[in-house]
Amino acid sequence: MKIDTHALTETAEGDMTPMIDMTFQLIAFFMVLMNFGEGEQDERIRLPLSQLAKPPDAPNVWPMTLQLTKVGTVLFNGEEVPVQGIRPLLLRESQVMKVQERDPKEATVIIRADATAKTGQVQELIGICQAPEIGFENFVLRAKQRQAD
Repeated sequence: MKIDTHALTETAEGDMTPMIDMTFQLIAFFMVLMNFGEGEQDERIRLPLSQLAKPPDAPNVWPMTLQLTKVGTVLFNGEEVPVQGIRPLLLRESQVMKVQERDPKEATVIIRADATAKTGQVQELIGICQAPEIGFENFVLRAKQRQAD
């Protein structure tokens, strides 16, 4: 029996065009779905309306988002704690910044309070952030922009 050596040397190559096409389609799909600007938002927080609200002019320096719910708890880094229980978490965050040689005074604390949250709780939250051992000084309050009538 004669063996055809020509048939043994040929290799089959797959067409990579459909694979590359599918890869680009997946990349485009996830780019459309991903919203980088709203990554720190929680659907449980309904922001108050304000005519003075406007988008930020520049990105915040070292942003840290605290979300105050209508029941008086704070959402921070995936944890939900009462306003009085946020102090150890903020102290830890401040210490991490100091270890990284960043000044907590330069960080921006973004407070997203629910429209029905008590103003006193927002003030208490800011007071805790400003405590000498924690040392945050820059604050931004979020609100939805109300359209002019």
